[in-house]
This record gives sequence, C-alpha cells and structure tokens, in this order.
Amino acid sequence: MMVALVATLPDTTADLTPWNDWRLPVIVKEVDTELLEGPALVAIEYSVISGQEKMFVKAIRQYARLRRRDGAYRWGIYRDIEAADRFVEIFLVHSWAEHLRQHQRHTKADRELEQRVYAYVAGEPKVRYLLYADS
Repeated sequence: MMVALVATLPDTTADLTPWNDWRLPVIVKEVDTELLEGPALVAIEYSVISGQEKMFVKAIRQYARLRRRDGAYRWGIYRDIEAADRFVEIFLVHSWAEHLRQHQRHTKADRELEQRVYAYVAGEPKVRYLLYADS
C-alpha cells in the first residue's frame, strides 16, 4: 500500500514561497469601521480575447480551487450579456481581514495557474471590493 502512495507523488515539489503582486485599494473613511465586519465580496472583471472564452472558463474554474483553499466560501464566474468578451469572477469571504489573509497565502506555485488564466485576457482585470451593508 505504501509503494502505491509513493508512486503517485509528483516528481517536483511546489514552490511554496509567498508571492503577492496585489495592490491595496484606497479605503474611504466612510467604510473604514465596516472593515471589521463582513462578509466581503470581491468582483474581478476580465476582458477575454475573442475565441478564447472556453479556455478561459476552463482555466478560471481551476483557479477557483485556490480561491476556496484560501478562504472563499462562495465563488462564481459570470458572462456579461451586454459585452461578449466581459466575464466577472466573484467570490465571498467572511471579512475584509480574511481577504487580506488570502493574499498572504498566495505562493509562487499558484502564480503558474494565475498566468494560465491571464493568457486568455486582454488588458488588466478590474477589481472591485464590496462590504456587506448591514445598516
């Protein structure tokens, strides 16, 4: 039984060195106190290269595993009905602090999968951060 387990291990080890190229948003003072509450919704808008939509969706669905691993409890990819090239990825985390921790969990090994997603994207994705409005 142990031989079968060893035989299925990959030949290389993943690079678990932390990696982060994320830019912190400018937080307006009106929502500063709400940062301690949750949940937080992250929406990322992608402009997908024409003809690459199916490959993009396949790659982003694989990337969803990383989002969930790093704390997202809901995830989805949506296509805009008014712009054929526009896709929006959304995910929910329990709080803004949890989202910040997501970025600390990214590794260099994760970067390869992210680059695969970005290979089907024209330009920089647009990221929006929203906090649940309780009052």
